[in-house]
Amino acid sequence: MTKIRVLSYNLHGLKDDRRALAEVVREAAPDIAILQEAPRRFRWRQKSAYLAREFELVIGGGGLPALGNLILTNLRVRTVAEWNVRYPLTPGRHMRGAVFVRCRVGRATFVAAGSHLSTDTAERPAQAELLKARMEEVAEPLVFAGDLNENSGGAAWRMIADGLTDAAGPDERPTFPVAAARERLDAIFVDPRITVLQYDVIDTPSSRAASDHFPVVADLEIDA
Repeated sequence: MTKIRVLSYNLHGLKDDRRALAEVVREAAPDIAILQEAPRRFRWRQKSAYLAREFELVIGGGGLPALGNLILTNLRVRTVAEWNVRYPLTPGRHMRGAVFVRCRVGRATFVAAGSHLSTDTAERPAQAELLKARMEEVAEPLVFAGDLNENSGGAAWRMIADGLTDAAGPDERPTFPVAAARERLDAIFVDPRITVLQYDVIDTPSSRAASDHFPVVADLEIDA
């Protein structure tokens, strides 16, 4: 059995306290960090590399090709392959997408994926449908994390969660906004072949200064 720690974090476009942000991620010590609102424009490669260095991680995949969805890993994780998905552009809206990275830790192979769905209730279900179709093409155990921009009762949330395990279990603590958290927008879902050992929402003085979202973290066990 192989154990990994996965972090999901909306970085709020790196608009907040960068020192606090790096502190939060380093203290969480994830094997895999699935990030939203990471660099996606001018000099995005350099900015992503600098971010990875701040977090004491390395780049697994994503960035501009995944429209700001970025996966970082520690050196324990070997990246075997990566691919990206872009959702159709709705005029007047941000273009969005998803990142997929095939990973290997020891004898265990799995796929980590991340996405940040639209704030538009009319646009979001179609994005979720396309994302779910790509997720179902994955043969290996899948770990998905992201900001779904809706709570667990929403249609897009239910579509993504279908057939997967919500790492939070009964823990419905909200993740947004940090000033007065009332919405659970951020989630980690895993393949039934993966066991969830522990889940947490990181609410600390540093995480309150680092972004408008709280990060979520899950300890997982994968049968190699």
